[in-house]
Amino acid sequence: MNEKLSFKKGHRSRAIFLIFAYIFLVLFMLAMIIPVLKVFVDSVDPSASAQMRIWPQKFDFGAYEQILSRQDLFKPFVISIITTVIGTAVGLLLTTLAAYVIIQKNMPGNRFFVNMILFTMLFNGGLIPTYLTVSYLGLMNNFIAVIIPVTLTAYNIILMKSFFQTIPQALYEAAELDGCTPIGIFWRIVLPLSKPALASIGLFIAVAMWNDFMHFQLYIQDPMLQNFQLKVRQLVLMDQAVGTSQSVVSGDMLKSAVIIVVMAPFLAVYPFIQKYFQKGVTLGGVKE
Repeated sequence: MNEKLSFKKGHRSRAIFLIFAYIFLVLFMLAMIIPVLKVFVDSVDPSASAQMRIWPQKFDFGAYEQILSRQDLFKPFVISIITTVIGTAVGLLLTTLAAYVIIQKNMPGNRFFVNMILFTMLFNGGLIPTYLTVSYLGLMNNFIAVIIPVTLTAYNIILMKSFFQTIPQALYEAAELDGCTPIGIFWRIVLPLSKPALASIGLFIAVAMWNDFMHFQLYIQDPMLQNFQLKVRQLVLMDQAVGTSQSVVSGDMLKSAVIIVVMAPFLAVYPFIQKYFQKGVTLGGVKE
């Protein structure tokens, strides 16, 4: 009898907990969705900026047409896409190669290189020395100065290294017995088994590259080479969008449309890589 009462109490407590958990998650979801929805409405409804609407009274996509037609908006958008794609590809290549090298226990200096990578996670050269180094190397107004610092980080290398170490050692040994070279093992064994890690770290790199503002502000002084994030800042700080005189599109609509365009790529991509990302967030968390 006591066991039944205890079971009923435990079941009731769990049901109450789940109800409150669902209510909290719904409220949390609304707190994230409503601001985004409000910005979208402001971007398509000329009369919505001064009111709290979550559905437009009329649709006007003139702001999005301006982003595609105006050179000072479209070109930074293209630059952001190109640097993000190239940066993600370069970052994944360098990160996986670096992680694969430092898991080779028989490599001379293995421990030294691992410690040096860990050291850079705690200390760095600082903003001014880094800026002077980039300047002396002649990399000002060069996308290399933007891509490399964002795409190649010690944190991602350590994450990838931890994932590579979860791959059974027997696979490496079997490939070696079959005559596979270290590079062959990397391309044919390691990378195909590392889709969750590649998706997760690739997403980290792509988000950082797409949202990069500071490096473009510091190293890209040519206005023709600025990315979309710098243009977003300029529009948000301006009372009216530049060049929108004699246009039916208000500055508020254009600013809202630009913000939506900044968020849209990853909102569209994330559902397709979610299953890999969920696995990848526990990189190296479990070892057998």
